[in-house]
Amino acid sequence: MSALEHLPGIDNGLLRFLTCGSVDDGKSTLIGRLLFDSKTILADTLNAMEKTSAKRGMTAVDLSLLTDGLQAEREQGITIDVAYRYFSTGTRKYIIADAPGHEQYTRNMVTAASTANLAIILIDARKGMLNQTRRHSTIAHLLGIPHLLVAINKMDLVDYDQATFEHIKAEYTKFAHKIGLKDVRFIPLSALAGDMVVERGERMPWYEGPTLLQILEAAPAAHTERPESFRFPVQFVCRPQDSANPELHDYRGFMGRVESGEIAVGDAVTVLPSGLTSRVKAIEIGGQKIERAIHEQSVTLLLEDEIDTSRGDMIVKSAEAPEAVKQIDANVCWLSETPMSPARTYLVRHTSREVKAKIAKIDYRLDINTMEHEPVSTLAMNDIARLSLKLAQPIFADAYRSNRATGAFIVIDESTNNTVGAGMIV
Repeated sequence: MSALEHLPGIDNGLLRFLTCGSVDDGKSTLIGRLLFDSKTILADTLNAMEKTSAKRGMTAVDLSLLTDGLQAEREQGITIDVAYRYFSTGTRKYIIADAPGHEQYTRNMVTAASTANLAIILIDARKGMLNQTRRHSTIAHLLGIPHLLVAINKMDLVDYDQATFEHIKAEYTKFAHKIGLKDVRFIPLSALAGDMVVERGERMPWYEGPTLLQILEAAPAAHTERPESFRFPVQFVCRPQDSANPELHDYRGFMGRVESGEIAVGDAVTVLPSGLTSRVKAIEIGGQKIERAIHEQSVTLLLEDEIDTSRGDMIVKSAEAPEAVKQIDANVCWLSETPMSPARTYLVRHTSREVKAKIAKIDYRLDINTMEHEPVSTLAMNDIARLSLKLAQPIFADAYRSNRATGAFIVIDESTNNTVGAGMIV
């Protein structure tokens, strides 16, 4: 049975995953191979790729062209920006983020990793573990990606040698233990030849584990691995006040996205920061009434009581209210070319709430290559540091480890409105 012939009627949910690794480890080729073998490349795209490959004097289609979309990337043969690709099999939808491997694009990788539920770390079988491998694994760990898959690629260039695979696996396992990585799996593959990507191939009979696609098909989707508290940041208060329609005259709906947990009609809720309580009178989605809303659904909540609520407030279940905090400790990746200035006031955007913030202290900068903690007084672009922020008003945050939506924030420069930092609350 082919890897793509699945049982009908099964939906394993959406999986967002990230591919990362060192320069030329074959990330873009791997994604191209996944899309090519799962038959999700459109005919005109394939035609364009064949023409470009022929222009370069290649006999086969260069599958990396599928993700290296920017002209600059194609000319240099490298990935600069994060390329997102979408594909689906019979049982699951996927969003792939192809993150750049170069150190100066760390911020691009942080962006891509922030929503991923699984990371594929590619290692070139000829080169083994490199600094980039350690750096990307550390970033994936910092950003709370729960599942790591170490794909030892280019096995065709080492004659599909099992000893090479076992040596790299042992080296990575030692490193993973040192930084505290828990769920790590290993797979040997050849993205160029297609072995162990979608089909098994016949050149690695010594590897008895699942193929890459089988691992992706079985990986847990986001929000499914543990119970989560209900968090609903209010984005917009809907007041149509339509005098022609008496039903809408007193309509007051709170619109937003269920970031985690679930809510049902009749549940007791608390609105933060006011602390006022009520019950859910109705839940609407696209004008239709529903009884229950779950994570990642964008809905309108109507409450039984008239409560003063506006954008930036958060609706939570009364029994699961988070703490209001005015000082946070966080790991922050600095995204701006302008260095951080501890003397300045920045804006922190947490869910739909914006508050003014000052840097209370920078505990240390993390040297991603050596894992050393370095004392610093400012942060430059791509730096990752542990620091404390003092906030002008409280936010309602969870630790990033337990809730990635309400444990994350961005830092905004007030004068330019540019996003200058991304943070994960400790």
